[in-house]
Amino acid sequence: MSNNLRIALRFLTARKRSMLMSLSGIVFGVGFFIVTQAQTSGFEEFFVKTILGTNGAIRIEDKLQATMFFMPATNSYQESEFQLKTPREARKYIEGVEEPDAMMKALREFRNVSGVSIIVEGSVIADSSFKNDTAKVLGIRLDDHLAVSDLAAQVGRGSGSLDDFRTTPQGLLMGLELAKRLQLVVGDSVILRAGTEQRRYRLSGIFTTGVRDIDRIRIYMHLGEARSLLKKATGASSIQVALFDRDRAPQDAAQMEQVLKHGAQSWQEREVSWLEAFHALQISAALTVSTIILISGLGMFNTLAMIVIEKTKEIAILRSMGYTRQDIARIFIWLGAIVLVIGTVGGWLLGAGVTYGVSKYPIHLRGIFSADNFQVHWSIWHYVVGTITAGVVVMTAAIIPARRAARLEPGDIIRGTSQ
Repeated sequence: MSNNLRIALRFLTARKRSMLMSLSGIVFGVGFFIVTQAQTSGFEEFFVKTILGTNGAIRIEDKLQATMFFMPATNSYQESEFQLKTPREARKYIEGVEEPDAMMKALREFRNVSGVSIIVEGSVIADSSFKNDTAKVLGIRLDDHLAVSDLAAQVGRGSGSLDDFRTTPQGLLMGLELAKRLQLVVGDSVILRAGTEQRRYRLSGIFTTGVRDIDRIRIYMHLGEARSLLKKATGASSIQVALFDRDRAPQDAAQMEQVLKHGAQSWQEREVSWLEAFHALQISAALTVSTIILISGLGMFNTLAMIVIEKTKEIAILRSMGYTRQDIARIFIWLGAIVLVIGTVGGWLLGAGVTYGVSKYPIHLRGIFSADNFQVHWSIWHYVVGTITAGVVVMTAAIIPARRAARLEPGDIIRGTSQ
């Protein structure tokens, strides 16, 4: 142990109560910074998983037809090359996908694509023995759709069986909220009306995505049956795509749009408003909790400033013994470093413990997603950012008194003229 560190430890015990209060503030500040970030990012992560498991990472729909071309010529008159560009605002979209099977084959060639599912959708009226309600039918090939969604888990959270749906041509999978409104249970019959077409189906399963707007309107049926009911013998309404790396969705969507000449929308673009809301909430929580660290830093600054005043004679003796200004400054830097290390380690332990406890706390949240307990996301970056925030505040609070102590001269202290 160096002499500077040994002296710093002696100075640290000079004002135990004040130092303990500052240290407690750092521990609580870092700890609750970690907890709030884990919660906000946890709910965001859960929301993203819900969206990806329901609507996929990318949605292909509507054929692109350019209505305007910009052809900027090159600077050289000898060159005859022209560059064709179609701005988004100049595009015309033709509804639907004309050749979905060929599109699926092309999409599977993209390296980041993990699954593709054709969807034929349309609006219907669902009639039960008790009432009727509007709904949206999605015709799917079950195995393809299981590769791009969490439908198996969603049915598992509801009731019924995917096996029953698979083996029943007239089977349906219905959202939980819609089933409640129609007062249906698995095995009941329901009539679907699309225009003049009217057919009876059997409810094979009830699914719950946790997104109320989806669960109250969506019905899955076999692709061939949906084509027959909706009178859509060819084509598809959209194609749902799953990716290995979800964060690359915007780049992949842009590439797909360029290659396939169909509109491609990534999940980040679809859910931009919710993602921005979660991001704003994270920043707000971080700023709010950081005030605890800031107040603790101000308290520590005051404590170190008082130590400088109280220890002027000791500082004079040290200077007389040959300690340089840098040595005196290092003593007070060591004081700040000790508080920082103990405070951050204590904050990590507090944050991890509270985060784990919060993750087990039961809640009943229904709306944009469904959750039965607090969602948390464990990330090393929450600990890193909390430590950096504490480090900036604590070391700033230590450096200013350290510089003041380093300026003290033995002669000024003896004469009583030190500043």
